[in-house]
Parts: sequence; C-alpha cells; structure tokens
Amino acid sequence: MPHIVVKMYAGRSDADKVRLAEALTKAMIETLGSSEKSISVGIEDVKPEDWRAQVYRPEIAGKLDTIFKAPGYDPPV
Repeated sequence: MPHIVVKMYAGRSDADKVRLAEALTKAMIETLGSSEKSISVGIEDVKPEDWRAQVYRPEIAGKLDTIFKAPGYDPPV
C-alpha cells in the first residue's frame, strides 16, 4: 500500500497537482508493480519561509538514511 507524500512550495495549481499525482502513480505501477488501487498520493503546500523548519530539518537532514535522492541545494535560511 504505497502512500506518497509530496511537500513543495505553495503556488501550484490543482491541475498541476493532479498531473503530478498521476505521474507518480504511473511510476509506482511501472517500477514496483503496485496496483493503482493500492496507491495514494498526498501533496502538501509549504511556505518558503517554513521550508527549513517543516521539511528540510525533520524530513531530509533528520532522515538521511532514508534519502535516496538528496537535494542539490543548501537549505534555505
């Protein structure tokens, strides 16, 4: 039962989010053989000024052993 959570800067349209969820679902099906009905996708908007505290520190720096694609940026201040 894969559940994907995407956290990104606020400002994308709902149509963009639907396309992203569809693309992630397709990738899960093709890569892992998951069934479409078993996949869920959540998308959370984060204000740029909250990124470091809400995402970078706890979700990236705090879980480096689970990161398979690290960001190529310095954390925003």
